[in-house]
Amino acid sequence: MDYAIEEKPVSIFIPYALLAISLMWVFVQFVQRVDPVPGETEYPEESFISPQFELPTLHGSKVKLTDYRGKVVFINFWATWCATCEVEMPSMQKLYDKFKGRGFEMLTISVDKDPEKIPAFMKKYNLNFPVLLDPDEDTAKKSYKTTGVPETFILDQRGIIRHKAVGPRDWATDEIIQSFEMLINEEI
Repeated sequence: MDYAIEEKPVSIFIPYALLAISLMWVFVQFVQRVDPVPGETEYPEESFISPQFELPTLHGSKVKLTDYRGKVVFINFWATWCATCEVEMPSMQKLYDKFKGRGFEMLTISVDKDPEKIPAFMKKYNLNFPVLLDPDEDTAKKSYKTTGVPETFILDQRGIIRHKAVGPRDWATDEIIQSFEMLINEEI
């Protein structure tokens, strides 16, 4: 009784191979899935609620981010030693002058170790927007996960991050001004 081994074409195994690959892909996706836990997101990114903070001002009073709920908030991390920060500061001042008192607030957070350098810097560039102090970079590095300066976060009236900018920008362009107009006038 000789049984002949039947030769099957390789193409018959292709559907089984595709099924096995698909099941493996589903398994890998399931194992790698991470559900976000409120307050424990790796990076504050667009569409996330902004991390809360309370920081001192140059004049010694304290400012809480929650005090500005209901306003569009421009948060900028910077330092006096940062050359690219110097480049964007005049356009930030123009933006602040344009929208100040119109449902908009600018909070700049200096990560300088020596806060005594800040007033001279502000005077040199004719800047008058609020400056908060974060010399240990707790808010910058731990809460906002910044990688350097400047970094900017734009929050809507509910405290949701609508835009994150890494590096300097010209904040006084017509397109950006128009975007802020729309964001400030947006119904919540």
